[in-house]
Amino acid sequence: MPRSGRAARKPPPLEHGILLTATLCLLAGGAVMVYSASSARDLLAGGGDGTSYLVRYAIYGSLGLLAMRFLSRHGLEAARRATPVILLVAFGGLIAVMLPGIGVEVNGARRWIGAGPIQFQPSELMKLALVLYAVQLLAAQPRRVRSLKGILNPLLVIAAAACALVAVQPDLGTALVIAFTMGALLVAAGVPLRYLALIAGVAAFVVVVFALMEPYRRARLTAFLNPWADASGTGFQSVQGQIALGSGGLLGQGLGQSVQKVFYLPEAHTDFVLAVVGEELGVAGILGLLFLYGMIAFAGLRVARAARTAYEQLLAAGITSLILCQAALNTFTVLGLAPLTGVPLPFISYGSSNLLVLLAGMGLLLNVAAGGQAKLRAVPTKDADSSRDRRRRDSRPRRARAGGRRRAAG
Repeated sequence: MPRSGRAARKPPPLEHGILLTATLCLLAGGAVMVYSASSARDLLAGGGDGTSYLVRYAIYGSLGLLAMRFLSRHGLEAARRATPVILLVAFGGLIAVMLPGIGVEVNGARRWIGAGPIQFQPSELMKLALVLYAVQLLAAQPRRVRSLKGILNPLLVIAAAACALVAVQPDLGTALVIAFTMGALLVAAGVPLRYLALIAGVAAFVVVVFALMEPYRRARLTAFLNPWADASGTGFQSVQGQIALGSGGLLGQGLGQSVQKVFYLPEAHTDFVLAVVGEELGVAGILGLLFLYGMIAFAGLRVARAARTAYEQLLAAGITSLILCQAALNTFTVLGLAPLTGVPLPFISYGSSNLLVLLAGMGLLLNVAAGGQAKLRAVPTKDADSSRDRRRRDSRPRRARAGGRRRAAG
């Protein structure tokens, strides 16, 4: 029996437990694989005891878990109110990255703000900011999806501007994740298929033209089609990833026993961590990761279907699509089914900004799964105002008319 003065708490639904379990399992697996993929090279480079990347992953993962816990309890209405500010901060960060003296350049790409180990990638924040903005706009004005003009202005115009700023860093992979997430969100909002086909065709044409503009992008495209044609040049990373996957077999070489991560595979702890998983844990390890992402897909879409308001439905669908689109693009890249994009594997790859943003998004998704905390505000209409005035008038004491008094006296 509950104690007097305390209301019995309703246990969270099954989807909440599935999402939380899958996220924690992915984080635990990510910590193990980041250490396994980075420790050998860290030692060979004279980086101490080989745990530097693991320590950073643990620190940012802890901060992300704190953000996830807070947002899962109190963050839905706060995120709704702060959406314009988050979007402006994300755009400001993307512009600041391109300014000399502010943006940090690594491997020819200028994507980070900060100094030393404390750096932040504004494009990661933009992914979540666009989801929040699109959800708020489509939930408040659902009729926009009925016309192409309503979709383009301002939603797709703002999304296209964000993708352009991200792509010129250059970071085509993150721009593709944004585009795919926006497409999935428009499908969830009920956009007619003919509009989606038109938008997808225009976007694909722009991506192809953008990819062919720079020589290194053309090289990546040709390397994707036949990486073994230049196995020591443009196709080196794809070839080494395929060798790592093939060496793992069904059950893998054993945890920590990868050879490719030490001498051959570039970015083993970030973009190509899935190849290390395949070499050390085999097909079974990759299927285990895909099963965990499948749990997020199953629970996230069920949460979206069972949500009480349009805002919560679209938010759950948008965050779930963001995680799955990024996971699918990274998986296809490592398996050789897509060109190299530089997209990290959610919760597994090392990447401080990506880890923080995705855990914050998962906190909002857990909030919706637990029942949501967003408060609905009634919008006064002309009928509502007239009915309210009528109720006030009817509640006042009525005075007897003079004619009525005369008839009563007679």
